[in-house]
Amino acid sequence: MAEGTRPARTRPARSETRRRVLDAAFAVFGERGIAASSISEVAEAAGMTKGAVYSNFASKDDLVLALMEEHAMARLTGALAEITEAPDPYAAITEAAAVLVRAMRVDAAWHRILAEYFALSHHDPERRAALRQRRREARGAVARGLVRLSEQTGLRLPLPVDELAVVLFALSNGLAVESGIDPPAVPDELFGKVLLLLAGAPEVRQGAAGSGRTPSASTSVATSSAAM
Repeated sequence: MAEGTRPARTRPARSETRRRVLDAAFAVFGERGIAASSISEVAEAAGMTKGAVYSNFASKDDLVLALMEEHAMARLTGALAEITEAPDPYAAITEAAAVLVRAMRVDAAWHRILAEYFALSHHDPERRAALRQRRREARGAVARGLVRLSEQTGLRLPLPVDELAVVLFALSNGLAVESGIDPPAVPDELFGKVLLLLAGAPEVRQGAAGSGRTPSASTSVATSSAAM
């Protein structure tokens, strides 16, 4: 290297930039709220310029929606990973519920962000339309995961997949809100119990979901090879 020549400055890859911005946005929005935060604050937290943020996200709204979409997909991926290892349909439901409950306990900031953005969108048709579209996409991903669950385990789904995806989102978000208000009112096994009941389990014993024990088989589960 010639004397006085500085090494070339390399820019982070676009995917790395996006990751850093998303992580910073989660920290900033989770701590201060969406309305009270700015893109400048997100950029500062990420150690980047505002231009770097805007090169990946068109606006603060776009950034918030991307955060929520990524979070939903991450939770789905984690739940499906547990499902694929389960020995039977009820165990699959129990394990998936356990993953979602763990996420609910540690991801309280996600639910605050969703609740605030929903409130912000109430009087803003464009925001509301954008949120509606992203939620539809997230529910579509969950619906595809439910189809995979049914095919892999032989579980007969109690509702059409699109409707069941809505129910799962509503249960997850609702229980997260109640847990944030009154944690003891939402025991770890509650979500699993509700899912087992939806699946037609004839018996849901106290603590069965949390302990890993599964109820006896029911006629709601098709285990023949034709259903796989």
